[in-house]
Amino acid sequence: MEKTMKAEENGPTEQNTGRVVEGPTNPMVTPLLTDLYQFTMAYAYWKAGKHQERAVFDLYFRKNPFGGEYTVFAGLEECIKFIANFKFTEEEIKFIRETLPTSCEDGFFDYLRGIDCSDVEVYAIPEGTVVFPKVPLLRIEGPIALVQLLETPFVNLVNYASLVTTNAARHRFVAGKSKLLLEFGLRRAQGPDGAIGASKYCYIGGFDATSNVAAGRLFGIPLRGTHSHAFVSSYMSLDEITDKSLRRQDGSSKCEDFVSLVQSWLSKIQWSNSLRGIFGETNQSELAAFTSYALAFPDSFLALVDTYDVMRSGIPNFCAVALALGDLGYKAIGIRLDSGDLAYLSCEARKFFRSVEEEFKVPGFGKMSITASNDLNEETLDALNKQGHEVDAFGIGTYLVTCYAQAALGVVFKLVEINNQPRIKLSEDVSKVSIPCKKRSYRLYGKEGYPLVDIMTGENEPPPKVGERILCRHPFQESKRAYVVPQRVEELLRCYWRGSSVNKRETLPPLNDIRERCIKQLEQMRPDHMRRLNPTPYKVSVSAKLYEFIHFLWLNEAPVGELQ
Repeated sequence: MEKTMKAEENGPTEQNTGRVVEGPTNPMVTPLLTDLYQFTMAYAYWKAGKHQERAVFDLYFRKNPFGGEYTVFAGLEECIKFIANFKFTEEEIKFIRETLPTSCEDGFFDYLRGIDCSDVEVYAIPEGTVVFPKVPLLRIEGPIALVQLLETPFVNLVNYASLVTTNAARHRFVAGKSKLLLEFGLRRAQGPDGAIGASKYCYIGGFDATSNVAAGRLFGIPLRGTHSHAFVSSYMSLDEITDKSLRRQDGSSKCEDFVSLVQSWLSKIQWSNSLRGIFGETNQSELAAFTSYALAFPDSFLALVDTYDVMRSGIPNFCAVALALGDLGYKAIGIRLDSGDLAYLSCEARKFFRSVEEEFKVPGFGKMSITASNDLNEETLDALNKQGHEVDAFGIGTYLVTCYAQAALGVVFKLVEINNQPRIKLSEDVSKVSIPCKKRSYRLYGKEGYPLVDIMTGENEPPPKVGERILCRHPFQESKRAYVVPQRVEELLRCYWRGSSVNKRETLPPLNDIRERCIKQLEQMRPDHMRRLNPTPYKVSVSAKLYEFIHFLWLNEAPVGELQ
Protein backbone atom coordinates (compact mmCIF):
# COMPACT_ATOMS: atom_id res chain seq x y z
CA MET A 1 0.00 0.00 0.00
CA GLU A 2 2.89 2.36 0.66
CA LYS A 3 5.66 3.15 -1.84
CA THR A 4 9.14 4.29 -0.87
CA MET A 5 10.19 7.72 -2.03
CA LYS A 6 12.21 10.70 -0.85
CA ALA A 7 10.38 12.48 1.94
CA GLU A 8 9.22 15.97 1.07
CA GLU A 9 8.98 18.61 3.76
CA ASN A 10 5.18 18.88 3.67
CA GLY A 11 4.33 15.95 1.39
CA PRO A 12 2.08 12.99 2.22
CA THR A 13 4.92 10.92 3.65
CA GLU A 14 5.27 8.68 6.66
CA GLN A 15 7.29 10.82 9.04
CA ASN A 16 9.71 8.13 10.26
CA THR A 17 10.39 6.33 7.00
CA GLY A 18 9.69 8.74 4.16
CA ARG A 19 7.21 6.31 2.62
CA VAL A 20 4.21 7.76 0.83
CA VAL A 21 0.93 7.50 2.74
CA GLU A 22 -1.82 6.97 0.21
CA GLY A 23 -4.88 9.19 0.24
CA PRO A 24 -8.19 8.17 1.85
CA THR A 25 -9.96 5.16 0.33
CA ASN A 26 -12.85 7.40 -0.71
CA PRO A 27 -11.63 10.26 -2.96
CA MET A 28 -14.52 12.39 -1.67
CA VAL A 29 -12.65 12.72 1.64
CA THR A 30 -11.02 16.11 1.00
CA PRO A 31 -10.59 19.28 3.11
CA LEU A 32 -14.04 20.35 1.87
CA LEU A 33 -15.68 17.34 3.54
CA THR A 34 -16.50 19.42 6.58
CA ASP A 35 -19.25 21.58 8.02
CA LEU A 36 -19.46 25.21 6.94
CA TYR A 37 -19.07 26.45 10.50
CA GLN A 38 -15.53 25.04 10.56
CA PHE A 39 -14.62 27.59 7.85
CA THR A 40 -16.51 30.44 9.53
CA MET A 41 -14.71 29.69 12.81
CA ALA A 42 -11.37 29.41 10.99
CA TYR A 43 -11.92 32.84 9.47
CA ALA A 44 -12.92 34.33 12.84
CA TYR A 45 -9.78 32.82 14.43
CA TRP A 46 -7.66 34.24 11.60
CA LYS A 47 -9.32 37.64 11.78
CA ALA A 48 -8.66 37.78 15.54
CA GLY A 49 -5.05 36.61 15.15
CA LYS A 50 -5.82 33.43 17.13
CA HIS A 51 -5.47 30.94 14.28
CA GLN A 52 -1.94 29.79 15.25
CA GLU A 53 -2.69 29.29 18.96
CA ARG A 54 -1.80 25.76 20.06
CA ALA A 55 -4.93 23.74 20.89
CA VAL A 56 -5.62 20.21 22.09
CA PHE A 57 -8.84 18.37 21.17
CA ASP A 58 -10.10 14.96 22.34
CA LEU A 59 -12.21 12.72 20.11
CA TYR A 60 -14.34 10.29 22.14
CA PHE A 61 -17.88 8.95 22.52
CA ARG A 62 -20.26 9.11 25.46
CA LYS A 63 -22.17 5.81 25.40
CA ASN A 64 -21.55 2.28 24.13
CA PRO A 65 -23.81 1.23 21.23
CA PHE A 66 -26.45 -1.51 20.87
CA GLY A 67 -27.21 -1.62 24.61
CA GLY A 68 -23.78 -3.18 25.21
CA GLU A 69 -20.83 -2.27 27.39
CA TYR A 70 -17.98 -2.17 24.88
CA THR A 71 -17.03 -0.62 21.53
CA VAL A 72 -14.32 -1.48 19.01
CA PHE A 73 -12.32 1.52 17.77
CA ALA A 74 -11.88 1.73 13.98
CA GLY A 75 -11.23 4.36 11.33
CA LEU A 76 -7.78 5.51 12.49
CA GLU A 77 -5.99 4.52 9.26
CA GLU A 78 -8.37 6.65 7.19
CA CYS A 79 -7.80 9.64 9.53
CA ILE A 80 -4.03 9.39 9.09
CA LYS A 81 -4.39 9.04 5.32
CA PHE A 82 -6.54 12.18 5.37
CA ILE A 83 -4.12 14.40 7.30
CA ALA A 84 -1.11 13.04 5.41
CA ASN A 85 -2.68 14.35 2.20
CA PHE A 86 -4.41 17.44 3.62
CA LYS A 87 -3.94 20.32 1.15
CA PHE A 88 -6.41 22.74 -0.45
CA THR A 89 -6.49 22.91 -4.24
CA GLU A 90 -7.01 26.20 -6.06
CA GLU A 91 -10.48 25.02 -7.13
CA GLU A 92 -11.39 24.31 -3.49
CA ILE A 93 -10.14 27.71 -2.32
CA LYS A 94 -12.11 29.37 -5.12
CA PHE A 95 -15.28 27.58 -3.94
CA ILE A 96 -14.71 28.59 -0.30
CA ARG A 97 -14.20 32.21 -1.39
CA GLU A 98 -17.52 32.10 -3.29
CA THR A 99 -19.29 30.50 -0.30
CA LEU A 100 -18.13 32.80 2.50
CA PRO A 101 -19.36 36.40 2.75
CA THR A 102 -17.68 38.87 0.41
CA SER A 103 -16.39 40.76 3.45
CA CYS A 104 -13.82 37.99 4.12
CA GLU A 105 -10.33 39.31 3.44
CA ASP A 106 -8.00 37.90 0.76
CA GLY A 107 -5.32 37.13 3.32
CA PHE A 108 -7.47 34.33 4.78
CA PHE A 109 -7.51 32.48 1.47
CA ASP A 110 -3.73 32.91 1.20
CA TYR A 111 -3.56 31.32 4.67
CA LEU A 112 -5.70 28.35 3.52
CA ARG A 113 -3.49 27.97 0.45
CA GLY A 114 -0.41 27.50 2.63
CA ILE A 115 -1.60 25.12 5.36
CA ASP A 116 -1.02 21.38 5.71
CA CYS A 117 -0.77 19.06 8.74
CA SER A 118 3.01 19.14 9.19
CA ASP A 119 2.52 20.91 12.55
CA VAL A 120 -0.29 18.65 13.79
CA GLU A 121 0.22 15.83 16.30
CA VAL A 122 -2.17 12.88 16.50
CA TYR A 123 -2.12 10.43 19.41
CA ALA A 124 -4.53 7.52 19.23
CA ILE A 125 -5.50 4.18 20.68
CA PRO A 126 -4.45 1.46 18.20
CA GLU A 127 -7.17 0.56 15.70
CA GLY A 128 -9.03 -2.63 16.62
CA THR A 129 -8.81 -1.96 20.37
CA VAL A 130 -11.84 -2.45 22.65
CA VAL A 131 -12.66 1.02 24.01
CA PHE A 132 -15.06 2.68 26.41
CA PRO A 133 -16.92 5.99 26.86
CA LYS A 134 -15.10 9.20 27.80
CA VAL A 135 -11.62 7.81 27.10
CA PRO A 136 -10.06 9.76 24.18
CA LEU A 137 -9.77 7.62 21.05
CA LEU A 138 -7.66 10.35 19.46
CA ARG A 139 -5.93 13.42 20.83
CA ILE A 140 -5.21 16.04 18.18
CA GLU A 141 -2.80 18.91 18.85
CA GLY A 142 -2.03 21.80 16.54
CA PRO A 143 -2.96 25.33 15.43
CA ILE A 144 -6.57 25.82 16.48
CA ALA A 145 -7.99 26.96 13.13
CA LEU A 146 -6.42 24.01 11.31
CA VAL A 147 -7.46 21.42 13.89
CA GLN A 148 -11.05 22.70 13.76
CA LEU A 149 -10.99 21.99 10.01
CA LEU A 150 -10.11 18.36 10.86
CA GLU A 151 -13.00 17.91 13.31
CA THR A 152 -15.87 16.92 11.02
CA PRO A 153 -13.92 14.55 8.74
CA PHE A 154 -12.30 12.84 11.75
CA VAL A 155 -15.67 12.35 13.46
CA ASN A 156 -17.14 11.10 10.18
CA LEU A 157 -14.30 8.64 9.57
CA VAL A 158 -14.41 7.19 13.10
CA ASN A 159 -18.17 7.17 13.79
CA TYR A 160 -19.50 4.60 11.31
CA ALA A 161 -16.24 2.63 11.25
CA SER A 162 -16.35 2.01 15.01
CA LEU A 163 -20.11 1.40 15.01
CA VAL A 164 -20.14 -1.27 12.29
CA THR A 165 -16.96 -2.94 13.62
CA THR A 166 -18.66 -3.21 17.01
CA ASN A 167 -21.82 -4.57 15.35
CA ALA A 168 -19.74 -7.22 13.55
CA ALA A 169 -17.97 -8.14 16.80
CA ARG A 170 -21.33 -8.57 18.55
CA HIS A 171 -22.58 -10.86 15.77
CA ARG A 172 -19.37 -12.89 16.04
CA PHE A 173 -19.81 -13.20 19.80
CA VAL A 174 -23.35 -14.59 19.41
CA ALA A 175 -22.47 -16.89 16.50
CA GLY A 176 -19.44 -18.34 18.28
CA LYS A 177 -15.86 -18.83 17.17
CA SER A 178 -16.46 -21.96 15.09
CA LYS A 179 -18.97 -20.52 12.60
CA LEU A 180 -18.03 -18.92 9.30
CA LEU A 181 -19.42 -15.38 9.06
CA LEU A 182 -19.96 -13.83 5.63
CA GLU A 183 -20.80 -10.16 5.08
CA PHE A 184 -23.50 -9.93 2.38
CA GLY A 185 -24.55 -6.29 2.84
CA LEU A 186 -23.45 -4.57 -0.38
CA ARG A 187 -26.90 -4.21 -1.96
CA ARG A 188 -28.53 -2.93 1.24
CA ALA A 189 -25.79 -0.60 2.50
CA GLN A 190 -26.19 3.18 2.57
CA GLY A 191 -24.55 3.87 -0.76
CA PRO A 192 -21.18 2.79 -2.18
CA ASP A 193 -19.12 4.29 0.67
CA GLY A 194 -21.27 2.57 3.29
CA ALA A 195 -20.84 -0.72 1.45
CA ILE A 196 -17.06 -0.48 1.07
CA GLY A 197 -16.64 0.66 4.66
CA ALA A 198 -18.90 -2.09 5.98
CA SER A 199 -16.89 -4.79 4.21
CA LYS A 200 -13.61 -3.49 5.62
CA TYR A 201 -14.79 -2.95 9.16
CA CYS A 202 -16.90 -6.11 9.44
CA TYR A 203 -13.75 -8.01 8.50
CA ILE A 204 -11.88 -6.24 11.32
CA GLY A 205 -14.77 -7.07 13.67
CA GLY A 206 -14.42 -10.80 13.07
CA PHE A 207 -16.23 -11.67 9.83
CA ASP A 208 -14.37 -14.11 7.58
CA ALA A 209 -15.27 -12.95 4.08
CA THR A 210 -17.42 -10.59 2.00
CA SER A 211 -19.46 -10.79 -1.20
CA ASN A 212 -18.20 -7.30 -2.15
CA VAL A 213 -15.73 -7.71 -5.03
CA ALA A 214 -14.54 -4.09 -4.89
CA ALA A 215 -13.71 -4.45 -1.18
CA GLY A 216 -11.89 -7.70 -1.92
CA ARG A 217 -9.68 -5.88 -4.42
CA LEU A 218 -9.10 -2.82 -2.24
CA PHE A 219 -8.37 -4.57 1.05
CA GLY A 220 -7.52 -8.19 0.23
CA ILE A 221 -10.59 -9.49 2.08
CA PRO A 222 -11.53 -13.10 1.11
CA LEU A 223 -14.51 -13.25 -1.26
CA ARG A 224 -17.44 -15.65 -1.14
CA GLY A 225 -20.52 -16.13 -3.32
CA THR A 226 -22.17 -18.63 -5.67
CA HIS A 227 -25.53 -18.01 -7.35
CA SER A 228 -28.99 -16.55 -6.76
CA HIS A 229 -32.57 -17.75 -7.21
CA ALA A 230 -32.54 -16.09 -10.63
CA PHE A 231 -29.87 -18.51 -11.83
CA VAL A 232 -31.96 -21.47 -10.71
CA SER A 233 -35.21 -20.21 -12.21
CA SER A 234 -33.51 -19.25 -15.49
CA TYR A 235 -33.35 -22.94 -16.46
CA MET A 236 -36.35 -24.81 -17.88
CA SER A 237 -35.00 -28.34 -18.39
CA LEU A 238 -31.90 -30.50 -18.60
CA ASP A 239 -32.10 -30.24 -22.40
CA GLU A 240 -30.60 -26.75 -22.14
CA ILE A 241 -27.25 -28.24 -21.15
CA THR A 242 -25.41 -28.73 -24.43
CA ASP A 243 -21.88 -29.55 -23.27
CA LYS A 244 -22.40 -32.43 -20.86
CA SER A 245 -18.78 -33.53 -20.51
CA LEU A 246 -16.63 -33.11 -17.43
CA ARG A 247 -13.03 -34.19 -16.99
CA ARG A 248 -12.11 -36.06 -13.81
CA GLN A 249 -10.51 -33.98 -11.08
CA ASP A 250 -7.12 -35.67 -11.62
CA GLY A 251 -7.39 -35.16 -15.39
CA SER A 252 -7.02 -38.85 -16.14
CA SER A 253 -10.21 -39.22 -18.16
CA LYS A 254 -13.44 -37.50 -19.15
CA CYS A 255 -17.09 -38.25 -18.36
CA GLU A 256 -18.92 -37.60 -21.64
CA ASP A 257 -22.41 -37.38 -20.13
CA PHE A 258 -22.34 -35.84 -16.67
CA VAL A 259 -26.10 -35.17 -16.89
CA SER A 260 -26.88 -38.88 -17.12
CA LEU A 261 -24.57 -39.56 -14.17
CA VAL A 262 -26.52 -37.00 -12.12
CA GLN A 263 -29.85 -38.54 -13.14
CA SER A 264 -28.71 -42.01 -12.19
CA TRP A 265 -27.68 -40.78 -8.75
CA LEU A 266 -31.03 -39.04 -8.25
CA SER A 267 -32.78 -42.31 -9.01
CA LYS A 268 -30.56 -44.18 -6.55
CA ILE A 269 -31.31 -41.67 -3.80
CA GLN A 270 -35.05 -41.76 -4.53
CA TRP A 271 -35.24 -45.54 -4.20
CA SER A 272 -32.69 -46.04 -1.44
CA ASN A 273 -33.78 -47.81 1.73
CA SER A 274 -33.20 -44.93 4.13
CA LEU A 275 -34.53 -42.11 1.94
CA ARG A 276 -37.46 -43.77 0.12
CA GLY A 277 -40.68 -41.80 0.52
CA ILE A 278 -39.06 -38.53 1.61
CA PHE A 279 -39.47 -37.00 -1.84
CA GLY A 280 -41.00 -37.87 -5.20
CA GLU A 281 -40.31 -36.09 -8.49
CA THR A 282 -37.91 -33.19 -7.97
CA ASN A 283 -37.99 -29.96 -9.94
CA GLN A 284 -36.05 -30.78 -13.11
CA SER A 285 -35.31 -27.15 -14.00
CA GLU A 286 -33.62 -26.79 -10.60
CA LEU A 287 -31.67 -29.98 -11.29
CA ALA A 288 -30.60 -28.49 -14.62
CA ALA A 289 -29.39 -25.30 -12.91
CA PHE A 290 -27.42 -27.23 -10.28
CA THR A 291 -25.88 -29.50 -12.93
CA SER A 292 -24.92 -26.55 -15.12
CA TYR A 293 -23.35 -24.74 -12.17
CA ALA A 294 -21.42 -27.85 -11.16
CA LEU A 295 -20.08 -28.18 -14.73
CA ALA A 296 -18.85 -24.58 -14.46
CA PHE A 297 -17.44 -24.88 -10.92
CA PRO A 298 -16.83 -28.57 -10.13
CA ASP A 299 -14.25 -27.74 -7.41
CA SER A 300 -16.48 -25.30 -5.52
CA PHE A 301 -20.06 -26.45 -5.98
CA LEU A 302 -22.42 -24.83 -3.46
CA ALA A 303 -26.13 -24.68 -4.28
CA LEU A 304 -29.00 -22.43 -3.17
CA VAL A 305 -31.66 -25.04 -2.42
CA ASP A 306 -34.83 -23.11 -1.50
CA THR A 307 -36.06 -21.82 -4.88
CA TYR A 308 -38.87 -24.40 -5.03
CA ASP A 309 -38.91 -26.80 -2.06
CA VAL A 310 -35.93 -27.45 0.20
CA MET A 311 -36.54 -31.05 1.30
CA ARG A 312 -38.61 -32.35 -1.65
CA SER A 313 -36.44 -30.90 -4.38
CA GLY A 314 -33.45 -28.73 -3.43
CA ILE A 315 -31.65 -31.17 -1.13
CA PRO A 316 -32.17 -34.31 -3.27
CA ASN A 317 -31.11 -32.45 -6.43
CA PHE A 318 -28.02 -31.11 -4.68
CA CYS A 319 -27.08 -34.55 -3.38
CA ALA A 320 -27.43 -36.11 -6.84
CA VAL A 321 -25.07 -33.53 -8.35
CA ALA A 322 -22.66 -33.74 -5.38
CA LEU A 323 -22.49 -37.57 -5.63
CA ALA A 324 -21.90 -37.39 -9.38
CA LEU A 325 -19.06 -34.92 -8.76
CA GLY A 326 -17.69 -37.31 -6.15
CA ASP A 327 -17.54 -40.09 -8.75
CA LEU A 328 -15.16 -37.90 -10.74
CA GLY A 329 -12.96 -37.03 -7.77
CA TYR A 330 -14.49 -33.65 -6.86
CA LYS A 331 -15.84 -32.64 -3.42
CA ALA A 332 -18.92 -30.44 -3.28
CA ILE A 333 -18.92 -27.60 -0.73
CA GLY A 334 -22.52 -27.58 0.49
CA ILE A 335 -25.83 -25.72 0.38
CA ARG A 336 -27.31 -22.32 1.21
CA LEU A 337 -30.71 -21.79 2.84
CA ASP A 338 -32.24 -18.34 2.27
CA SER A 339 -35.78 -18.76 3.61
CA GLY A 340 -38.01 -20.81 5.86
CA ASP A 341 -37.38 -22.24 9.31
CA LEU A 342 -33.59 -22.22 9.24
CA ALA A 343 -33.16 -24.27 12.43
CA TYR A 344 -35.54 -27.02 11.29
CA LEU A 345 -34.38 -27.10 7.67
CA SER A 346 -30.69 -27.18 8.60
CA CYS A 347 -31.32 -30.14 10.93
CA GLU A 348 -33.35 -31.99 8.30
CA ALA A 349 -30.72 -31.31 5.65
CA ARG A 350 -28.01 -32.65 7.97
CA LYS A 351 -30.03 -35.84 8.56
CA PHE A 352 -30.41 -36.26 4.80
CA PHE A 353 -26.66 -35.82 4.23
CA ARG A 354 -25.86 -38.36 6.96
CA SER A 355 -28.30 -40.83 5.47
CA VAL A 356 -26.62 -40.45 2.07
CA GLU A 357 -23.19 -40.99 3.66
CA GLU A 358 -24.37 -44.13 5.41
CA GLU A 359 -26.43 -45.52 2.53
CA PHE A 360 -23.82 -45.02 -0.19
CA LYS A 361 -20.67 -45.24 1.94
CA VAL A 362 -19.43 -41.73 1.02
CA PRO A 363 -17.05 -40.58 3.82
CA GLY A 364 -17.57 -36.97 4.95
CA PHE A 365 -20.84 -36.42 3.06
CA GLY A 366 -22.71 -35.97 6.33
CA LYS A 367 -20.48 -33.01 7.16
CA MET A 368 -21.47 -31.07 4.04
CA SER A 369 -21.44 -27.31 4.79
CA ILE A 370 -24.77 -25.59 5.44
CA THR A 371 -24.91 -21.80 4.98
CA ALA A 372 -27.90 -19.74 6.13
CA SER A 373 -28.91 -16.24 5.10
CA ASN A 374 -32.25 -14.29 5.05
CA ASP A 375 -32.21 -11.05 7.12
CA LEU A 376 -30.21 -12.48 10.00
CA ASN A 377 -29.24 -10.38 13.02
CA GLU A 378 -28.05 -10.80 16.61
CA GLU A 379 -31.49 -11.82 17.82
CA THR A 380 -32.07 -14.47 15.13
CA LEU A 381 -28.59 -15.92 15.69
CA ASP A 382 -29.32 -16.13 19.41
CA ALA A 383 -32.72 -17.74 18.71
CA LEU A 384 -31.14 -20.30 16.37
CA ASN A 385 -28.62 -21.22 19.07
CA LYS A 386 -31.42 -21.76 21.58
CA GLN A 387 -33.51 -23.83 19.14
CA GLY A 388 -30.58 -25.96 18.02
CA HIS A 389 -29.37 -25.91 14.41
CA GLU A 390 -26.85 -27.43 12.00
CA VAL A 391 -25.73 -24.25 10.25
CA ASP A 392 -21.97 -23.92 9.62
CA ALA A 393 -21.90 -20.46 8.05
CA PHE A 394 -24.07 -17.35 8.22
CA GLY A 395 -24.47 -14.78 5.45
CA ILE A 396 -25.52 -11.51 7.12
CA GLY A 397 -26.38 -8.27 5.32
CA THR A 398 -29.00 -5.64 6.05
CA TYR A 399 -29.01 -5.57 9.86
CA LEU A 400 -25.23 -5.76 9.98
CA VAL A 401 -24.11 -3.07 7.53
CA THR A 402 -26.92 -0.57 8.20
CA CYS A 403 -26.42 -0.93 11.98
CA TYR A 404 -30.21 -1.20 12.11
CA ALA A 405 -30.27 -1.41 15.92
CA GLN A 406 -28.49 1.97 16.33
CA ALA A 407 -27.98 4.66 13.72
CA ALA A 408 -24.81 6.33 15.02
CA LEU A 409 -22.17 6.06 17.73
CA GLY A 410 -22.28 9.70 18.81
CA VAL A 411 -18.59 10.57 18.55
CA VAL A 412 -17.68 14.08 19.73
CA PHE A 413 -14.62 16.33 19.33
CA LYS A 414 -13.98 18.67 22.26
CA LEU A 415 -11.42 21.37 23.03
CA VAL A 416 -9.59 20.43 26.27
CA GLU A 417 -6.64 22.83 26.23
CA ILE A 418 -5.45 26.01 24.46
CA ASN A 419 -2.11 27.74 24.94
CA ASN A 420 -1.41 25.28 27.79
CA GLN A 421 -4.59 26.40 29.56
CA PRO A 422 -7.11 23.60 30.30
CA ARG A 423 -10.66 24.16 29.07
CA ILE A 424 -13.93 22.47 30.09
CA LYS A 425 -17.39 22.26 28.50
CA LEU A 426 -20.19 22.33 31.07
CA SER A 427 -23.75 21.07 30.73
CA GLU A 428 -26.80 20.44 32.87
CA ASP A 429 -26.50 16.90 31.54
CA VAL A 430 -23.46 15.58 33.45
CA SER A 431 -22.73 13.00 30.74
CA LYS A 432 -21.95 15.91 28.40
CA VAL A 433 -19.39 17.59 30.66
CA SER A 434 -15.95 17.25 29.07
CA ILE A 435 -12.81 16.14 30.90
CA PRO A 436 -10.30 19.00 30.59
CA CYS A 437 -6.57 19.22 29.83
CA LYS A 438 -4.11 17.12 27.89
CA LYS A 439 -4.34 13.63 29.36
CA ARG A 440 -2.72 10.22 29.32
CA SER A 441 -4.81 7.06 29.42
CA TYR A 442 -3.96 3.65 30.86
CA ARG A 443 -5.61 0.24 31.05
CA LEU A 444 -5.06 -1.59 34.33
CA TYR A 445 -5.16 -5.40 34.33
CA GLY A 446 -5.92 -7.73 37.25
CA LYS A 447 -4.52 -11.08 38.38
CA GLU A 448 -6.64 -13.12 35.97
CA GLY A 449 -5.41 -11.14 32.96
CA TYR A 450 -8.69 -9.26 32.40
CA PRO A 451 -8.78 -5.45 32.13
CA LEU A 452 -10.16 -3.99 35.37
CA VAL A 453 -10.41 -0.27 34.70
CA ASP A 454 -9.26 2.49 32.35
CA ILE A 455 -7.79 5.52 34.09
CA MET A 456 -7.06 9.00 32.75
CA THR A 457 -4.37 11.17 34.34
CA GLY A 458 -2.92 14.60 33.71
CA GLU A 459 -0.12 14.55 31.14
CA ASN A 460 2.61 15.23 33.70
CA GLU A 461 1.39 12.86 36.40
CA PRO A 462 3.57 9.78 37.04
CA PRO A 463 2.11 6.69 35.32
CA PRO A 464 0.49 3.88 37.34
CA LYS A 465 2.98 1.16 38.31
CA VAL A 466 2.57 -2.60 38.49
CA GLY A 467 2.00 -3.72 42.08
CA GLU A 468 1.41 -0.20 43.41
CA ARG A 469 -2.02 0.77 44.72
CA ILE A 470 -3.73 3.61 42.86
CA LEU A 471 -7.00 5.37 43.64
CA CYS A 472 -9.39 5.35 40.67
CA ARG A 473 -12.25 7.84 40.82
CA HIS A 474 -15.40 8.27 38.76
CA PRO A 475 -14.98 11.60 36.91
CA PHE A 476 -18.19 13.12 38.29
CA GLN A 477 -19.68 10.96 41.06
CA GLU A 478 -17.85 11.57 44.33
CA SER A 479 -18.82 8.32 46.06
CA LYS A 480 -17.70 6.06 43.22
CA ARG A 481 -14.04 5.24 43.80
CA ALA A 482 -11.83 2.19 44.25
CA TYR A 483 -8.23 1.27 44.88
CA VAL A 484 -6.59 -0.91 42.24
CA VAL A 485 -3.29 -2.80 42.40
CA PRO A 486 -2.57 -3.47 38.71
CA GLN A 487 -0.73 -6.61 37.60
CA ARG A 488 -0.13 -5.04 34.19
CA VAL A 489 -0.35 -1.46 32.95
CA GLU A 490 -0.91 -0.58 29.29
CA GLU A 491 -0.67 3.00 28.04
CA LEU A 492 -3.41 3.48 25.46
CA LEU A 493 -2.51 6.57 23.43
CA ARG A 494 0.34 6.28 20.93
CA CYS A 495 1.75 8.79 18.44
CA TYR A 496 0.50 8.21 14.88
CA TRP A 497 1.32 11.63 13.40
CA ARG A 498 4.11 13.50 15.13
CA GLY A 499 3.99 16.97 13.56
CA SER A 500 6.91 18.98 14.87
CA SER A 501 7.38 16.83 18.00
CA VAL A 502 10.27 14.40 18.50
CA ASN A 503 8.02 11.48 19.47
CA LYS A 504 8.51 8.21 17.62
CA ARG A 505 5.63 7.58 15.27
CA GLU A 506 3.75 4.28 15.12
CA THR A 507 3.45 2.76 11.64
CA LEU A 508 0.01 1.89 10.33
CA PRO A 509 -0.45 -1.89 10.59
CA PRO A 510 -1.88 -4.06 7.78
CA LEU A 511 -5.60 -4.86 7.85
CA ASN A 512 -5.07 -8.45 9.00
CA ASP A 513 -3.01 -7.25 11.98
CA ILE A 514 -5.84 -4.87 12.98
CA ARG A 515 -8.30 -7.76 12.69
CA GLU A 516 -6.12 -10.01 14.85
CA ARG A 517 -5.80 -7.26 17.45
CA CYS A 518 -9.58 -6.89 17.57
CA ILE A 519 -10.12 -10.63 18.02
CA LYS A 520 -7.49 -10.87 20.78
CA GLN A 521 -8.85 -7.77 22.53
CA LEU A 522 -12.35 -9.23 22.62
CA GLU A 523 -11.00 -12.53 23.99
CA GLN A 524 -9.27 -10.61 26.82
CA MET A 525 -12.49 -9.07 28.08
CA ARG A 526 -14.26 -10.47 31.11
CA PRO A 527 -17.34 -12.45 29.95
CA ASP A 528 -19.82 -10.43 32.01
CA HIS A 529 -18.82 -7.26 30.12
CA MET A 530 -19.54 -9.03 26.82
CA ARG A 531 -22.87 -10.74 27.38
CA ARG A 532 -25.93 -9.60 25.41
CA LEU A 533 -28.33 -9.26 28.33
CA ASN A 534 -27.51 -7.00 31.29
CA PRO A 535 -23.76 -6.73 30.69
CA THR A 536 -21.64 -5.39 33.54
CA PRO A 537 -20.45 -1.81 32.86
CA TYR A 538 -16.69 -1.46 32.48
CA LYS A 539 -15.17 1.14 34.81
CA VAL A 540 -13.66 4.33 33.38
CA SER A 541 -11.94 6.53 35.92
CA VAL A 542 -9.63 9.47 36.52
CA SER A 543 -6.76 9.86 38.95
CA ALA A 544 -7.39 11.60 42.27
CA LYS A 545 -5.40 14.61 41.08
CA LEU A 546 -7.33 14.92 37.82
CA TYR A 547 -10.63 14.47 39.70
CA GLU A 548 -9.79 17.41 41.97
CA PHE A 549 -8.78 19.55 39.00
CA ILE A 550 -11.97 18.76 37.02
CA HIS A 551 -14.14 19.94 39.91
CA PHE A 552 -11.97 22.98 40.63
CA LEU A 553 -12.30 24.07 36.99
CA TRP A 554 -16.02 23.26 36.98
CA LEU A 555 -16.66 25.53 39.97
CA ASN A 556 -14.38 28.18 38.51
CA GLU A 557 -16.16 28.29 35.14
CA ALA A 558 -19.79 27.82 36.23
CA PRO A 559 -21.57 31.13 36.91
CA VAL A 560 -22.91 31.61 40.43
CA GLY A 561 -26.65 32.13 40.57
CA GLU A 562 -28.35 34.88 42.58
CA LEU A 563 -31.61 34.48 44.48
CA GLN A 564 -33.90 37.50 44.85
